[in-house]
Amino acid sequence: MKRFLGFFAALVLTIQGCVQQAFKAPPPPAASPHYVLEAPYQADSHWYYPAESYSLDETGIASVEEAGIGLTADGELRDPTALTAAMQTVQLPAIADVTNLENGRQIRVRVNDRGPASPARIIALSPRAALFLQIPSGGAARVRVQLDERLSHRLVDQLGGGPKLKIATAPKAAITEEALPVPGGTAGPARVIGGAHEEAAQALVPDRMPEVIRQAYSDPGTLYLRCGSFGRYSYAREVVKKLSGLGADVLQTRDGRQTVFTVRAGPFATIAQADRALAEALRDGVIDAHIVIE
Repeated sequence: MKRFLGFFAALVLTIQGCVQQAFKAPPPPAASPHYVLEAPYQADSHWYYPAESYSLDETGIASVEEAGIGLTADGELRDPTALTAAMQTVQLPAIADVTNLENGRQIRVRVNDRGPASPARIIALSPRAALFLQIPSGGAARVRVQLDERLSHRLVDQLGGGPKLKIATAPKAAITEEALPVPGGTAGPARVIGGAHEEAAQALVPDRMPEVIRQAYSDPGTLYLRCGSFGRYSYAREVVKKLSGLGADVLQTRDGRQTVFTVRAGPFATIAQADRALAEALRDGVIDAHIVIE
């Protein structure tokens, strides 16, 4: 009997070991961060055309990306606890300042993935980044996205990809800013940024962006659709005709000696209204249409 019980116990342990081995989570993929500027691609029935843009500065709507696993488009491990983001066309990786125009909160993120798929959104924030900007999970907000040209070039140089650019390192005047409380933590002391000491301290761009929240003035602005810019008024009028149901008009501006005619529709009171207008413009074949905040 004892021999049988011993055999049975050993069998049970063997089965448990087999079951645990069968359901054991696979090891995470190996990270291999690298410079990325791929060919045009299609997502959500929309074409995107990646291009280097170290001085990008644009407004639009941000979304919050779902926490996922695996690798990002540039070979980094996805980390929902880090200040990261996805963008559709900039070179990867890049460093960007993101400002929530609705409350003035600003953070610095590492852009290391492609997305969002929807042309109605210009950036998808990690859950941690969204928390810092006070954007709820599954929500959206009006934002301004500004690539940091110096840090983005430095990061590409670190990875050994893309064109090399000599950047002057003359110290800037020091600027004092308020450090806001970090979610789940306490407020830190005021930081001094922009001085020569920070140039030396940040010779390498860190893998994780420091968790610092800056406070600026809130300015939610007004939602519009930009639907293309043209060198001839007649071309702009043709687009206006396509958007007859959206009340589009033509703005005339100067770019040096050239007159530029830009088609604009709006204003729209809510993000949902702007989303519907964009969907209509895309259905009408205006593929350059996108949401901006003015």
